[in-house]
Amino acid sequence: MKILSHRGYWKSPSEKNTIESFTRSFRLGFGTETDVRDLKGELVISHDMPLGGELSFESLLEMAVALGVGAPLTLALNVKSDGLASKINEVLRSFPSLDCFVFDMAVPDMATYIDTEVDVFSRMSEVEVSPTWLNRCEGVWLDSFYGDWFGTETIEDLINLGKRVCVVSSELHRRNSSDLWRKIKSLANEDQLMLCTDTPEEAFRFFNE
Repeated sequence: MKILSHRGYWKSPSEKNTIESFTRSFRLGFGTETDVRDLKGELVISHDMPLGGELSFESLLEMAVALGVGAPLTLALNVKSDGLASKINEVLRSFPSLDCFVFDMAVPDMATYIDTEVDVFSRMSEVEVSPTWLNRCEGVWLDSFYGDWFGTETIEDLINLGKRVCVVSSELHRRNSSDLWRKIKSLANEDQLMLCTDTPEEAFRFFNE
C-alpha cells in the first residue's frame, strides 16, 4: 500500500497545499493528493479559487522529482477546473519518473482526459455506486461521505478487474479513521492500493507494524 498525504503533509491547516507541506511529504517518501486549477493561462495548486501567488503546478512536479525519497512518488491530482486536460498532459510529459493520475473532474470533462496519456481515476462512493467509464480508467478513487460503507471485498473486486484503488481515509470527512484502517489492514501488502490521509506517518506506522 502506498500512503499519500492529503494536500501535503501539513501540521496546521494553514500549511495545506504549501511548499512546506509538500517538502515534508516528499522528503519522507510520501506521495500526495493536491488540487489543480488555472489562473491567467497557467496551472496552479489551489483548492479554492486562486487569487495569485499560488505554487505553480510545474514547480510542484519539480519538487517531487528533486525531493522524493524511495520509489517513484505518486501524485493524485484533483482537477478543480474544466478544460485543463491538454495542458496537464503537456506538462506531465516532462516528468515521466512521477506516477501521476487525475480525478474528480466533471464527467463531460473526464472524456477529454481519457483521450490523453494521463491516467484517470473514476469516483466511487455511496452516492456514486457505479464508477463512470470504469472500463476506460486506470483506477478508482474510493470515497465515503457519511460512513465507511465498503469492505475489503469492494477493494479486492476492483483490483481483480485490474484497477488501482485509492481509499479516502475517514478523517478527511471529519470521522475517526481507526475503524476503516483496521478494516483494510489485511490488504496492507497490496501494491495496487493507496490510502489518502491527513496523517501519513501515523498511517505508515499502523500499516507496517
